[in-house]
Amino acid sequence: MKRVLTAFVSCMTITAATATTVSAAEADQAIKIAYDADPVTLDIHEQLSGGILQLSHMTFDPLIRWNKDLSFEPRLAKSWERVDNRTMRFNLREGVQFHSGNSLTSEDVKFTFNRLKQSQDFKAIFKPFSELNIIDDTTFELVTKKPYPLVLNAATYIFPMDKQFYTGTDEDGHDKSRISKQGSTFASRNQSGTGPYQVTSRQQGVKVEFERFDGYWDETSPGNVEHITLTPIKENNTRVSALLSGGVDFIAPVPPTDLARIKRDPKTNLATMSGTRIIMFQLNQERVEAFKDARVRQAIAYAINQEGIAKKIMKGFATPAAQLSPEGYQGHVPELEKRFDVAKAKQLMEDAGYGDGFTISMMAPNNRYVNDDKIAQAVAAMLARINIKVDLKTLPKAQYWPEFDNRAADMMMIGWHSDTEDSANFYEFLTMCPDAESGTGQYNAGNYCNPDLDKLVDQANVETDRETRSKLLKQVEKGLYEDAAFVPLHWQDLAWASQKNVKIKPIINVMNFPYIGDLVVE
Repeated sequence: MKRVLTAFVSCMTITAATATTVSAAEADQAIKIAYDADPVTLDIHEQLSGGILQLSHMTFDPLIRWNKDLSFEPRLAKSWERVDNRTMRFNLREGVQFHSGNSLTSEDVKFTFNRLKQSQDFKAIFKPFSELNIIDDTTFELVTKKPYPLVLNAATYIFPMDKQFYTGTDEDGHDKSRISKQGSTFASRNQSGTGPYQVTSRQQGVKVEFERFDGYWDETSPGNVEHITLTPIKENNTRVSALLSGGVDFIAPVPPTDLARIKRDPKTNLATMSGTRIIMFQLNQERVEAFKDARVRQAIAYAINQEGIAKKIMKGFATPAAQLSPEGYQGHVPELEKRFDVAKAKQLMEDAGYGDGFTISMMAPNNRYVNDDKIAQAVAAMLARINIKVDLKTLPKAQYWPEFDNRAADMMMIGWHSDTEDSANFYEFLTMCPDAESGTGQYNAGNYCNPDLDKLVDQANVETDRETRSKLLKQVEKGLYEDAAFVPLHWQDLAWASQKNVKIKPIINVMNFPYIGDLVVE
């Protein structure tokens, strides 16, 4: 009863703040969207997740956003310039209004910046920054503690919040700007952004209703959808069936097993692209003496058929990988080739003195990544061909991550998407020497350590010249490849589907937060 009442109160609170929106009766277009989950909160700083970023782009606007080619597009910041190697100056658009009617100023950006630095999930992204200095109502400067090349990358996470709206206390006497994962807050129930849509009602786990904001600043947007109903449908088959039956207009994600089914349907569109989340295995050198030998690690890399896994297990819904950095990242090295060659793998094992092989333990999740358990089974079978016997255990993700943190197996699977859409993020968390104090190598379950490569990463992290930085990152990628520091498998592909009249291809991107505000329905 309490839960239902809370949802009702939340719904009423949101509705009261939306007097300026266009009513559903006046809508030009209305669509129904089905995702695998709905946003867990309306507070865009409570959780760093795909669902929250999708919501952020619907109801707020960032200072800048990514283009399809991973360049930057001006949004609330109309321009920017580097003042010195620690300072970037931004100029805001004039005349931008929040849903509340308040005007956007630099004060709102500073309020948001300070809140991001307090957020449990976002503070790591903003750790390199020391302060935000206000020059005037539409000009401010982001200042870093030392030279930092990813200021613009971080700026894609700054969705200015309405300082006046979120300041003060709520009806219970709590600070309106409070962030909490444990309980209901004002920001988790109420919103005032600058984005194309406002939330008009919300029933957690049931549906969220959005109306287009009549005072939206971007008059050049082609978007013509006035009303959106977002319904969470967790089960893949049910979600796809809802699209094919015409019950919904747009779905995500689309499971690999249903790609052909949607392609065959003349009433639907399917859009796919290679993603940037790498799926890989790490080899624990502290648990297995043989893994300290680069030849053994190389043998394992040569034993794995990434193309076969992508084709047979992923049904073509994956891009085979030989490195961490996907195309478009500064560290991507096009000439690094996948190295499936069983004969060479066997020779490397012989050369290293392990021709007779050995036995290892392997762990992988069975519900975190697409076909993760099947991938692990395939890799285990491939390693058997070079006399490495695998004791495989797969676990639900809730049970897997504590085991991963404890480095509980000799070989462990992990998938990783760079929060900054940058190569260095991969290295910092996955391949740098583990260091509890600095946090580097936090997800390096192989305990791989190459100080020379780490020095290059450190240099890249303070290099603001793009060309010089790219050379440093490519050196790291080549070094990891030669060292067989890990076993890359593939980048997970992304897929969306819609009714024929819903034009989704122009609004999708590798970050997997479609720009729904620009969606056109014919």
